[in-house]
Amino acid sequence: MLREKGLAKAAKKIGREANDGLIGHYIHAGSRVAALVEVNCETDFVARTPDFQQFAHDIAMQVVGAQPKYVSVDDVPAEVVESERATYRQQFLDEGKPERILDRIVEGKLSKFYEEVCLLEQPFIKDGDVKIGDLVTQMIAQLGENIVIRRFVRYQVGE
Repeated sequence: MLREKGLAKAAKKIGREANDGLIGHYIHAGSRVAALVEVNCETDFVARTPDFQQFAHDIAMQVVGAQPKYVSVDDVPAEVVESERATYRQQFLDEGKPERILDRIVEGKLSKFYEEVCLLEQPFIKDGDVKIGDLVTQMIAQLGENIVIRRFVRYQVGE
C-alpha cells in the first residue's frame, strides 16, 4: 500500500520543472568506453544526495552497456519509426502472415525495437525485471522530486 502511495505521489510530480541536477559519468574498465548523462531534478539539495548521484552513475553505466540511441520513444524520429514499421510489415508479408493480424505483429516488433534503442524502455542492467523508466519513477517516489533524464552521450574508442 505504501508503495502504491509513493508511486501516486511520483505521478503528481512528473509535470514539475526539473532545472537542477548533475552530469553522471561512467568509464568502463580499460578506458575504451564512457558515457555522460544529464539527469535533472528540482533542487541542488537532491542533486547532492548519494542516492541521486548513484542513480546518475547507474544510468551512465546503462548507456555504456546497453548502447541506446534515444532517451525516450518520443525522441525517435518519425521517419525512423515508419522505416522500421515498413520493414517489419514487408518481412511478415513475405513470411505469409495473415493480413488481419499483421498490424498487431508489427506493433509487437516495434515495442521490441523501442526496448533496444530507447533508454527509458530498456531493462536495467543491474535488475532485468525493472525498466529504466520504472527506475526513474521509483527515484521520484523515494526522493520526492521530479527527475528527468535529459540527454546522454556515449564515447567509444575508434567510433
